[in-house]
Amino acid sequence: MFPNPSRPLVSAPAETAVLALLLAEGPLSRVELARRTGLSSTAVTKAAKPLVEDGYLYELPPERTAPGAGRPVNPLAVSPDREFFVGVKISADTLYGAVCDLRAQVRTTLSRPLGDRGPEAVCALLTDLVAELLDADPAYRPRTRHLGIAVSGDVDRAAGRVRYSVLPGWRDVPLAELAAASTGLTVMVENDVKALTAAEHWFGEGIGTEYFALVTIGAGIGSGLVVNGQLIAGAHGVAGELGHISVDPNGPRCHCGSVGCVEAIASTDAVLGAVRRASTRPDLDFDAAVEAARTGDPVARDAFARAGRAIGVGIATLVSLIGPERVVVTGEGLDTYDLFDTHIRDSYAARCFGAAAQCPLILRPLPWEEWARGAAVVGIQALLP
Repeated sequence: MFPNPSRPLVSAPAETAVLALLLAEGPLSRVELARRTGLSSTAVTKAAKPLVEDGYLYELPPERTAPGAGRPVNPLAVSPDREFFVGVKISADTLYGAVCDLRAQVRTTLSRPLGDRGPEAVCALLTDLVAELLDADPAYRPRTRHLGIAVSGDVDRAAGRVRYSVLPGWRDVPLAELAAASTGLTVMVENDVKALTAAEHWFGEGIGTEYFALVTIGAGIGSGLVVNGQLIAGAHGVAGELGHISVDPNGPRCHCGSVGCVEAIASTDAVLGAVRRASTRPDLDFDAAVEAARTGDPVARDAFARAGRAIGVGIATLVSLIGPERVVVTGEGLDTYDLFDTHIRDSYAARCFGAAAQCPLILRPLPWEEWARGAAVVGIQALLP
């Protein structure tokens, strides 16, 4: 079924370049592939040949590039059903799963509530969820070898370990090893925001960009960065952690141990805590805080405004450092974006350096299943070295 089940699908630079471009932007003609990759037409043809023979690529019917043009071209396209990928997002209280095809189109989704958050219990539930996903269609199981898992926090992707995740409360968990043993699949573990960034860069708003960023707002404040077309992890795997940029040295203490972090000011819990303390209403929940802000309560509105300013400063810092072509802002916190939209944009514009402020902020609401899709994309990327 698979040419080299335990290895990347491609290894040569030319094959890698051709497959990566077709995955994200195909169908494309060999002429266009040569132009975009800098390879010769002969090199493109040679690189594509084994992928066509293995069923990963196919030729579309011939077409003319323009009226009166010469010999028609046969664009190359990815065969989406050649291989499937499972993605699972671990949230604080739910597992979200998806099966995606080779073009990252979601085919099947499932979710299961989490009770026990211990690694063994979560892995057992995850294994059952994966089995149910693969049984949803007879084509899935024989054509699936990769499972991507997305979880918040400090993740060592190369080692497959969760070094620290505050939502399930894990430290130093060999998640890839545990999941591989129970599912029989090749497992990749990635920080959830980085996985979502990879999906948006390859198959969403970031297609065609060399410099791109994604920011998430909600229970945590996260970000992922793409530089020179590559998702950046950094020397220690935690590059681009916008939520832990300190924007107020006199601000509240963050769970990471620092003070004045964006997350300590702008996360859902941080905003709720600020409203509770200022209003002396310890029983207030987040929905009530939102309603109070929308009806003009000055204490609640000030907490959201402060959160917006902190997020704006954090985004401006990232944009000034790497100069992305666009920034996608997403996350469950977009439900309340009306309360801090202006504050984010004003703070962002005021803090960006020079022309960097021209980088647009794109609001993109994404359901939880898209986070599972991001995990599956990590599996798709495992086809390339």
